[in-house]
Amino acid sequence: MSRIVRHSLLIIAVSTLAATAGYFYGRPQPVSPPPPESAPTADAPARLLALTLPDLDGKPQSLSQWKGRVLVVNFWATWCPPCKEEMPEFSRISSKYANNGVQFVGISIDSAEKIQAFRKEIEISYPLLISNLETLDLSSDLGNRAKALPFTVILRPDGTPQQVKLGKFATPDLEKAIQSALLPN
Repeated sequence: MSRIVRHSLLIIAVSTLAATAGYFYGRPQPVSPPPPESAPTADAPARLLALTLPDLDGKPQSLSQWKGRVLVVNFWATWCPPCKEEMPEFSRISSKYANNGVQFVGISIDSAEKIQAFRKEIEISYPLLISNLETLDLSSDLGNRAKALPFTVILRPDGTPQQVKLGKFATPDLEKAIQSALLPN
């Protein structure tokens, strides 16, 4: 085989390998969806109930004060559009079920000033507490593997999880979960 033929075959082989590699590494890769909510770890609900966070006045509020009630805890932020969209409905449902042993609590990772400005725009009928990014780690243990907002946890009166929901909660689904949590186990 002549040197020119060998050289040509080598160029063809290298070009073929380069084109194949370019195809596989240069094509768009499918984006994996964020992990869905999953079951809370065994100790996460108790750790949630053990949290003490400041309210908008800076007064510490322990979530354990609402033990024995159905507790609807919503992790949210003022910069989160779906969070802001669902809060007026959460407020309405909170008022509707307040006398039935249901307590809503909003946990925000914003500053008190931003939350107070938000409350001037939208009236909220339930306590809003201020947290930080570390609380998102707890929300991950509660089932929010994507660490995204909004994220809602519904606990039965005995502190066991009824449901977790990543994303905006549809009103019929929320009311169904609350009604189920109110039933004896």
